[in-house]
Amino acid sequence: MKTIILTLAIALMGITAFAQNKTKIKSQQTIVIVPGAWTDPSAWAYVIPTLKAKGFNVIAVTLPGHGKDTTSFAHITLQSYVDAVEKAIGNKTDVILVGHSMAGIVISQVAENIPAQIKKLVYVAAYLPQNGESLLSLAQTDADAHVGKYLQISEATGSANIAKEGIVDAFVADSPKPVQDQVVAGFKADPLAPLAGKVTLTEANFGSVSKTYIHTLNDHTVSYKLQQAMVGKSNVKKEYSLPSSHTPFLSMPDKLAAIIISEAK
Repeated sequence: MKTIILTLAIALMGITAFAQNKTKIKSQQTIVIVPGAWTDPSAWAYVIPTLKAKGFNVIAVTLPGHGKDTTSFAHITLQSYVDAVEKAIGNKTDVILVGHSMAGIVISQVAENIPAQIKKLVYVAAYLPQNGESLLSLAQTDADAHVGKYLQISEATGSANIAKEGIVDAFVADSPKPVQDQVVAGFKADPLAPLAGKVTLTEANFGSVSKTYIHTLNDHTVSYKLQQAMVGKSNVKKEYSLPSSHTPFLSMPDKLAAIIISEAK
């Protein structure tokens, strides 16, 4: 009898440990954040702690040529961005892949390449392409965006920049003044070539991955009209709307984090 009781106790301990381990695995689900053009992971500093506090493993990708990365612009293409994100994902599965703005192009191609590893794509005020499209081809259809009048292209350096006087209007019009000042002070040019990079997408791969879109209603970079048009052409499962500028991770980080958390469950 003692032997039977001991065996049952060990079995119950094993079941409990397994259940706890499953909970831990679930709580450590991975959210990969890909910042857009002219930004790096530091822009998500108000969102990432909230996600981590909920138990998620959060990876914010520094794309080549962004932030402190010193890769020469001459060597950076859209494929460079895709490679960086896939490297960050590694062999992880059930990944919630979040892309802002330009990164919508990047996460779309990543999903095409490794669809089995991606649980969901979350587009935040992002470009949502069809096969063969690029950021440039989509942006050229956006008559309501303000970026064009501030855009500074340098073929000599292979860079794209935004005139200083247009940064607040284009990106952070609804952020607190200290945040606006910080963004303007830290703004730096972006590689030009990736903006013209075209995606290759198929229904079998990219089309099979669940998609969520977070609209930004007062966006001067990717207009709400264009956001609606892109979503209308795509199989987006769920949509949200925030009354924000192009950077809700700065102006309303708690609301953005709450949506991402809800979609990651």
